[in-house]
Amino acid sequence: MNLSPQLARYWAQGDAISHAVAYLLLLMSLVSWYFILSKSWSAWRLRRSAVALDAFWKAPSIADAVAVLKLADPENIYTPLAARSADAATLTPAAGSLNAASDRGELITRTLRQEINRVSSRLESGLTLLASVGATAPFVGLLGTVWGIYHALAAISTAGTVQIDKIAGPVGEALIMTALGLTVAIPAVLAYNAFTRVNRVTLAELDAFAHDLHAFLTTGARVGN
Repeated sequence: MNLSPQLARYWAQGDAISHAVAYLLLLMSLVSWYFILSKSWSAWRLRRSAVALDAFWKAPSIADAVAVLKLADPENIYTPLAARSADAATLTPAAGSLNAASDRGELITRTLRQEINRVSSRLESGLTLLASVGATAPFVGLLGTVWGIYHALAAISTAGTVQIDKIAGPVGEALIMTALGLTVAIPAVLAYNAFTRVNRVTLAELDAFAHDLHAFLTTGARVGN
């Protein structure tokens, strides 16, 4: 069944509000697909770089380990955690500062926490938008449907006759907006769930890596070794 004539007829019959709803759905779809594609690429690169953590611990020194990790971490997720915590372990705080009054282990812990928070914020960027699109797009499409049905019924009322063939066409065309809303929402919801799982796995690995780094930098031995 060719939908192009029906879509063209529905568009021609629509007014400013129905056109605005269609443009809004188009914008929501373009924005959500931009984040879906960009974050899919980032997630793929991120999962590939996770294996670099083993190479990190096989390096002969912390400087070599950071260099190895930097080469294998294109998304720059794990590298700042290692580099800045290593800097914190050798940093001489300025006299009279709060850092000078802190224990070296506390300084490393603070640095690790700040880096994990930074990475977490970066990983979650765009997820709120995808969740919003997934939650609101069906209702935006439903608004277009209701508005289209209202105009169809108003036209029938003006004509003074009620015939099923006169109702079925306009109402069916109006329901296209609901289908468009679902078409926009479903990919956004699926992508949101997939990226949330990737982020959860990544943050768990990052937390374990931070724990090992803290143990190594404060005691000189990695936990579990």
